[in-house]
Amino acid sequence: MKMNFDERAAYEKMKAGVLTSTGFLGSDTRPLSDIVEADEELFRALGLDFNIVAERLDTLARQGAEGLGEPITVEGQYLVKSDEARGKLPCPYGDGLYHKNAVSVQKGEDTVIYSDLSLHLLRVHHFCQGQGSPFRLDPVVLKRLLF
Repeated sequence: MKMNFDERAAYEKMKAGVLTSTGFLGSDTRPLSDIVEADEELFRALGLDFNIVAERLDTLARQGAEGLGEPITVEGQYLVKSDEARGKLPCPYGDGLYHKNAVSVQKGEDTVIYSDLSLHLLRVHHFCQGQGSPFRLDPVVLKRLLF
């Protein structure tokens, strides 16, 4: 699918070395609209809701912050580590600044890593990040991990 002007501008900002060293796309070469559409279809197929998933991850991040940078067990089943950094990151779509952080949540063999910006991208833009991105919120992994 062809990207509109706003998507092209966001896509350029998502490339490695523009806003972050690794970018948001990983090894994914598909147009931004195709990445989002594929993840929206997968969310539907798995019975997931973007807002509910983002809220659940946000809750785990807040609980994990109590570990002050050390991994802690949350809800008796998640190993959560919350790292804070100074500064803010802009959304590639141009609609906000987000605190720099990295939260990892592990349950069994499944782990996701995300940030405040990741949650915004998930909620508002339905962008889970590209295949191979270190902050990718893979819908299949989210389903196993959270539900």
